[in-house]
Amino acid sequence: MAYNNELADRVRERLAMEENIEVAEKKMFSGLSFLVNGKMCINISHDNLMCRYSAELEDEVSEKKGFLPMIMKGKQLKGYCYVEPIGFQKFDDFEYWIKICLDYNPTAKASNKK
Repeated sequence: MAYNNELADRVRERLAMEENIEVAEKKMFSGLSFLVNGKMCINISHDNLMCRYSAELEDEVSEKKGFLPMIMKGKQLKGYCYVEPIGFQKFDDFEYWIKICLDYNPTAKASNKK
């Protein structure tokens, strides 16, 4: 599984600044996922972020620099996207992506445990 270790450290450090959340790391989606309170929140896939956010933000998010839609079985998966490095190099841009993921996390559905 290939993912950018420096980007993973950046996400790790940022999530460590949050209070009252439990963060776990798990290799999935061909990268490294950060689970917040037991739910997939943000993922590192190669050099990209993979974000999980409220589908209500889709129009706003799709206009952001670096946005790539997440396509599954030929259809765009609303509430998920990839973000290329150009979209999170600046501090404020990185904060935007982390914030929308963390904001959505409390209402996100947890995956079914097998």
